Formats: sequence, structure tokens, C-alpha cells
Amino acid sequence: MSHLQNLLLDALLGTKHVDNAALIKLHERVLCVASPGFNVMPGDVRTLVNGFAKNPLQARREGLYFKEKDYKCVRSDDYSLYAKNENTGVIVVKTHLYLLVATYTEGMYPSVCVEATEKL
Repeated sequence: MSHLQNLLLDALLGTKHVDNAALIKLHERVLCVASPGFNVMPGDVRTLVNGFAKNPLQARREGLYFKEKDYKCVRSDDYSLYAKNENTGVIVVKTHLYLLVATYTEGMYPSVCVEATEKL
């Protein structure tokens, strides 16, 4: 297991309020590392990168299609994208080099998922 994967597992999944996590190289648009069993397909990577390339208002209006689900965008700005679908959601945070992706499911606290992802 790589150092980056250990970081995702400890800092995010260790909270018990992050179901899955991934790190995407922003400029190359490729998956760098993901938690075990979290298969982020190239189309999903494109969707997330494009979510930041668009005007944030456009992303909020259109929502996000990720991992074969439609998500309603509840926050979209230059550095963060939060989207939810019923009791599940996806949090994406942008740095200069990476997109950090975290998901939560029913029974998890979205606020803890957001806080852990933003801090990392």
C-alpha cells in the first residue's frame, strides 16, 4: 500500500464518516490512488475535473453525474464541490495539483466527511 493510500485510509476513512476516497491528479486527469474497492472510472474523473472547469453556478444548476448517479450540487465554488443524492453524497476539494474525492453513505454525518476532506 502506498503512502498516499495510507493517508486516505487514516485521515478520511478512519473518521468512520467517509465511505470511500480517491486522489486525482488534476492536470493529467488521472486517478492517482483510491481506497480499496473504490473504482473511479475515467469518465468519472472527467466529470469531476469538468465540475471545476465550469462556472460554479453552472455546476450548481446542472448537478453532477458521478458513479452512475445524479447528484444535486449543494455547494460549488473554485475549491470545493459538495453534492448529494438522498442520503449519500460526494465531496470534492481542489488543490493546485489534486482533486480529493470523498463519499459518504446513509448513517454517516456529511459534516464530518466535509470537515475531514477539507482539512486534508
